[in-house]
Amino acid sequence: MLVLGVETSCDETGLALYDSARGLLAHALHSQIAMHQAYGGVVPELASRDHIRRVVPLVESVLSDAGHVLADVDGIAYTQGPGLAGALLVGASVANALAFALGIPVIGVHHLEGHLLSPLLGEPKPAFPFVALLVSGGHTQLFAVHGLGEYALLGETQDDAAGEAFDKTAKLLGLSYPGGPELAKLAERGRPGAVTLPRPMKDSGDLNMSFSGLKTAVLTLVRREPATAQRNADIAREFEDAIVDVLVVKALAALDATGLTRLVVAGGVGANRTLRSRLVACASAQAAQVFFPDTQFCTDNGAMIALVGALRLRAGAPADYAFGIRPRWELASMDGL
Repeated sequence: MLVLGVETSCDETGLALYDSARGLLAHALHSQIAMHQAYGGVVPELASRDHIRRVVPLVESVLSDAGHVLADVDGIAYTQGPGLAGALLVGASVANALAFALGIPVIGVHHLEGHLLSPLLGEPKPAFPFVALLVSGGHTQLFAVHGLGEYALLGETQDDAAGEAFDKTAKLLGLSYPGGPELAKLAERGRPGAVTLPRPMKDSGDLNMSFSGLKTAVLTLVRREPATAQRNADIAREFEDAIVDVLVVKALAALDATGLTRLVVAGGVGANRTLRSRLVACASAQAAQVFFPDTQFCTDNGAMIALVGALRLRAGAPADYAFGIRPRWELASMDGL
């Protein structure tokens, strides 16, 4: 089955062609970072308009790169939610129009399910069941994953997501948008232990998390002394260490609680090198294995949407042209197949 994937949930237009027998054939991504930098964050209306401009040329690009034509496609998958309503509507409209014209099935995909299963795009592939840590700008959640569509929520942030805390802290330190990657770079020059920040809910005894207070603690440090390049680097280092400490403790606790020995880490913050190295080392110490997607598939992309679409269509998921979008959509509410 040859599936075209369309991702337009926020500020990146992603297209991909996935073959259920041969794997990922081609993918293309346009990021709107440069356009939104002047505003310090994503402007929804501008994001939607840019998706309209980009999506069709990117469809043509991935087909050309894979050596296929539109008539070869057997099914189309698009991000149905969660995300920005206007941006989601662009992908949903294009996907359904193409599928209707071609007379092929179309299926809406949960954006977070795409992230959760994105390690299946590489090797080695994690086998079910496993624990999944979804850590991104908008979500920080732990799931027990027993199969396609079988996702049991174990714990989640009670306020800010880890990626959101990264971006807001970066803004406090005067870093440019998008702040998360910039803060991680700055942290490399920081001195361990030069400043001290709390590890919220690290010892709470459950699998929930909280990062809003950590952001407030950074604000207190910023206001306490005049900013210098070294002090900002020290704060960035301690902030990153605090986030990583909490995520590692909670992820390992989830493995203990479920008795599982495989951990999947996905989402934009999953590309953080400090988090990756700490998780691998700590999981290895308790005979657990960690799986990450390739760093290019940590952020939003069409490949993960095409992958999930192929898996669900082959499993018999219903597909029709009565499309809708779901800007708010809980992953744990999905049906298994």
